[in-house]
Parts: sequence; structure tokens; C-alpha cells
Amino acid sequence: MRKRLILAAALLGLVALALGLNTARNYAGWQPATETPAERLARLEPHWRILRPAGPGPHPAAVLLSGCDGVHDNMDYWARQFVAMGRAALILDSHAPRLLDKAQAWRALCAGQVLPEAERAGDLAVALAALREMPGIDGSDVALLGASHGGWTAMELLRALGQDAPPPGLTAWPAPRGTLAAQLGPVVLLYPYCGLLNGSAKGPWPGHVQGLMLLAEQDSIIDSADCQSMGADLVARGAHLTVTTYPGINHGFDQRERSSLSPLEFDAEARARATRDIRAFMQGFAAPAPGI
Repeated sequence: MRKRLILAAALLGLVALALGLNTARNYAGWQPATETPAERLARLEPHWRILRPAGPGPHPAAVLLSGCDGVHDNMDYWARQFVAMGRAALILDSHAPRLLDKAQAWRALCAGQVLPEAERAGDLAVALAALREMPGIDGSDVALLGASHGGWTAMELLRALGQDAPPPGLTAWPAPRGTLAAQLGPVVLLYPYCGLLNGSAKGPWPGHVQGLMLLAEQDSIIDSADCQSMGADLVARGAHLTVTTYPGINHGFDQRERSSLSPLEFDAEARARATRDIRAFMQGFAAPAPGI
């Protein structure tokens, strides 16, 4: 028995060491270049979903990125909002292609042990390039919406587009950086993480990008004050970003589905307010769409 306990303790120590080294690696921004853009596309494409407006198009588009717990009902909700505004909506699933939707493996992502946001930005870059080749879609006009981990991912891509190196985990950019940047339209960031590990303020964002960041004042997952500070810094650097904080609201207010142990709750009133704010923000980027 004593030997088994010692062995178990040793194994736990090795796991803890591996996780610690992985966290340090992520913090340092180091990732091996493991996939070509074509290989990443082949991994992602079977798992993403596209909702389209009626008619042949070509329709402007939107890419949606979920939080660290994977694709849930809030992604479908926001996709329907974009469709109602005349945009095709691609729900980009980064979890299922990596089996992070199995046995609550997503918790490793939430803990920062796998798929850090700078690496996940490669998924977004590949999706942007793929939209340019899709029939019925105007890939030159793409909005982004990222929730939590997905919002952080979108921010990391905006920074990465200002540097030569592709996102970690890709051998190359899937298209010229200037082409990808030119595709971007409005960007919506829902309660993203903006702490020390978020590197998006290290470089300039594409100058034409307009952003809206919606925060929860009582956020128990991320520090909204960090996002308010980072937003001010980004604006000072020339970014076009509006930051709005909802009083008395917690993280993930737009999501019904969640782990049974989650302390977070869906807030219909807050989601309705976010819907109004996002639709008002989007009105400047598209022709009027029919009501929902």
C-alpha cells in the first residue's frame, strides 16, 4: 500500500510539473509550429457550423468564438442575431477538433493548460481565409464575436496581424496578413480576460477595426477593471474601441447551458441589453435588416 501511495504521489508530482511547465510555456508565448494552414483547416472544417440568411448572397459574414467551456446555446443565439442582421454566421468550434469537448476536458483549456488564446488565434485566421472561398459569402466583410476565452482570442489575432510571425501552432499565415486584416469589420468582445497573460495590447490593432467590449461589473471569473484599463490603453494607442460595463452582472450572463457546478447564471435582462447594444453598434456596418 505504501509503495502504491508513493507511486501515486510521484505521478501527481509529474502531472503538476508538466502542467506548470505548460503554463510557463504558454506565458512565454512559445509554441511549436505543428500544422500548416491546410492541415488546420482540415481539422476545423468538419466541426464548424454556418447559419445563412435567406437568398443566394453573397452575404457579409461573422465568426463566433465560444468561451473556454466550448460551444453552447449562447453561440447559437448570437449566430441568429447576426443572421437577422443579414450576415452568414460561422460558429468556430476549437474544442471538438481537439477532443476538448469530452469528459470535461475543456477544464484544462479554462485553466490555461492547453490551447492558449494566441494559439487559438490561428483557428480564427484559418476561418477568415476559408470564408473568402465560400460560395454565397462575402469574405471581404467579416464581423467577429468572441465570448470570454473567445473574446481574448479575437484580441490576440488583432495584435498578431501586426507582426510577421503567424499565431503559434501554425507554420505560416493562411493568407497575407494585410488580406486577413482587410477582411475584418466590427468586433464584439463579451467579458474577455484582460490580465497579465493577454498580450493584445503589445502591438497595434488594424487601424480600421471598430470594437465594442461589453463587461460585467460583478464578474467572478475575470477582472473587469483589467479590461477597462486595457481598453483605455488600446484607445490611447489608436484603437477604435468602446467599453461598456453592465452594473450588477456576472460573467457569462448570455449563456444558459453550463456545468452543474458552475456558480454562473443566465440573465435574460442582461442578454437583452447586450442584444440591443450590439445591434445598435452593428447598424453602422450594414444595411438595415428585418427585425427579429
